[in-house]
Amino acid sequence: MPPAVQQTVRDLVDLSPVLAEVGQRFTAAGFQVHLVGGSVRDALLAAEWSRSGTVPGDLDLTTDARPEQTLEVLRGWAGSTWNTGIAFGTVGADVRGSRLEITTFRADRYDRESRNPEVAWGDSLEDDLARRDFTVNAMAVSLGPDRTVTDPFGGLGDLIRRRLRTPGSAEESFADDPLRMLRAVRFVAQLGLEPDGDVVRAMTAMSAQLGRITAERVQAELSKTLLQQSPRAALELFVATGLADVVLPELSALRMEIDEHHQHKDVYSHSLTVLDQAIALEEADPDAESPDLVLRLAALLHDIGKPATRRHEEKGRVSFHHHEVVGAKLVRKRLMALKYPKDVVEAVSRLTFLHLRFHGYGRGEWTDSAVRRYVTDAGSLLPRLHKLVRSDCTTRNRRRAAALAETYDSLEARIAELSAAEDLARVRPDLDGNAIMELLGLPPGPEVGQAWRFLKELRLERGPLDPDDAETALREWWAARQA
Repeated sequence: MPPAVQQTVRDLVDLSPVLAEVGQRFTAAGFQVHLVGGSVRDALLAAEWSRSGTVPGDLDLTTDARPEQTLEVLRGWAGSTWNTGIAFGTVGADVRGSRLEITTFRADRYDRESRNPEVAWGDSLEDDLARRDFTVNAMAVSLGPDRTVTDPFGGLGDLIRRRLRTPGSAEESFADDPLRMLRAVRFVAQLGLEPDGDVVRAMTAMSAQLGRITAERVQAELSKTLLQQSPRAALELFVATGLADVVLPELSALRMEIDEHHQHKDVYSHSLTVLDQAIALEEADPDAESPDLVLRLAALLHDIGKPATRRHEEKGRVSFHHHEVVGAKLVRKRLMALKYPKDVVEAVSRLTFLHLRFHGYGRGEWTDSAVRRYVTDAGSLLPRLHKLVRSDCTTRNRRRAAALAETYDSLEARIAELSAAEDLARVRPDLDGNAIMELLGLPPGPEVGQAWRFLKELRLERGPLDPDDAETALREWWAARQA
């Protein structure tokens, strides 16, 4: 490693009093301790540390001290420690807001059925680095007085060339831990790295082994990929290697064949472009959550109902009738299988179901009632629905794109006008449950709920009513039911 680079890393490490102190404590006790993993990688990329002048809060360290010895070194210095990972050699500590994870040198072998490591302590830093996932994560900086940088597998050169390699055989690495294949996908998005040919070949040949990994861990990696600024290239790798076939087959299925007689838009490429455009709209909105996992999942998956609903029509046309209905069900099923939180599942499914609703708007023919229903059905998802619908326009016909944007501008303007006159965010009946029971002489029960829903529909259809008009309408509805 060039001396100038080594000095840069040493200088960055010295920014942290916590790292300096932990180095002093372990050295005084006769142990080595090194900063490893993503912290070193990001320092070499001159990322967050050099921009902010501070060291990130979460730091990975490795040491030749055994876990019980690490606890003894930390005693009386760390604000708190925890040993939930001590069976795997990891001791956690919080020191003045910095979270440290300190792991004893390892020389593990993996049980390739369960993916659990057969834990074995190691005595060599190089052996510990050899068992890490990629060369860019297999570098270390000593926290001893010399601040030695150790890079036995050429991780710095790979960073400079934006190359993703494993320290040893890619097949052996992925057999030890198939989740590393999804981490490779993430690093394409997060770090802009290009996987080596051996890595891609191993991912493709071994993609089925991803089925050994729990849904929760798969979901976490997939989400991290989607939350990067530019995930498209990573998702293309995800699909091309067959990993998507294992964990998100609905995405792979979007690569439908298009023959010379039945032309239609490439749904797979369209979906990736929708994701690109949704991210751009999300980042341009100062009031929006960013990165927004719900919006990004909806943009990627909004058309997954198309393969199941494709029909070849006359004159070479292709239809996908009700693909939003089918897609919403598929989204719910897949995201539940991936153990996404219930609120995320329901939100993405709802956006998928609603993403075509706007196309009934045409040139502004919707009634005020239809606008109210659009807003009410979207609820709190309305800002995301706006972005999803706008992103869904990927036509290269500039005139058509401009017309669609103008039409949606018109719908948003009408929503704003109605919102100024009515509280569209909370469309409720003009009479509450107590008033309904008193007016109709009903006890609490299902009939009160039915009356409430009637008034809700009336409110959506006609807008706010005077209490007298609402009472008259309710009495007429009730009389008709009793007839």
